[in-house]
Amino acid sequence: MMKKFVAVAGNIGVGKSTLVNGLCERLGWEPFFEPVAENPYLADFYADMPAWGFHSQVFFLTHRLRAHHAIACHPTSVIQDRSVYEDAEIFAHNLYRQGHISARDYQTYRDLYETTMDFLPPPDLVIYLRASVSTLQNRISRRGRDYERTISAEYLAGLNDLYENWINNFSLCPVLTVPADDLDYVAHAGHLRLIVRKVEEKLTGREEVIFAPDEVASAADD
Repeated sequence: MMKKFVAVAGNIGVGKSTLVNGLCERLGWEPFFEPVAENPYLADFYADMPAWGFHSQVFFLTHRLRAHHAIACHPTSVIQDRSVYEDAEIFAHNLYRQGHISARDYQTYRDLYETTMDFLPPPDLVIYLRASVSTLQNRISRRGRDYERTISAEYLAGLNDLYENWINNFSLCPVLTVPADDLDYVAHAGHLRLIVRKVEEKLTGREEVIFAPDEVASAADD
């Protein structure tokens, strides 16, 4: 298989990083996690979100666009943890929806995002991890990060709505939707093998790739 660029997308706590690591181990590809960068606007943003929401999101977008370009230029196959699309379509959109970014600033942000994306190649595949709020809450609780304990069910549900709207209208590359409520690739190695097989099928051009219930059930026992 030629060099591939795959992005793993999904809500907070759904298991993106775990899946990236598992796929890379199985496929022999390189993982790409978000580079650590201190957002100089973050303290101001938390003190006054409407005043600094636009600035903070432009910083994150710039950071993510640079990472996307680096991956596109990478000589070997890469799997990315969270895509640039999610910055714009989910998190910036959510701030706008909550009134933390004005309509004028949001339009400027969208224009910048859409113009820049015209110059960057899309991934070969987006893997979308779909999960219910209850699954997200269970996994967030299980990983025990203090700063995530205050995330409400309402906030996760709102992000889920944005994710569904985005993925249903996304057409830049093929999408493999993984039913993360039913697949626990931490507890069941068979579930990870099933996802690897579906990824390979999708990357080799199979149009319709789904996770049939009987496949999921048998993979749990594998």
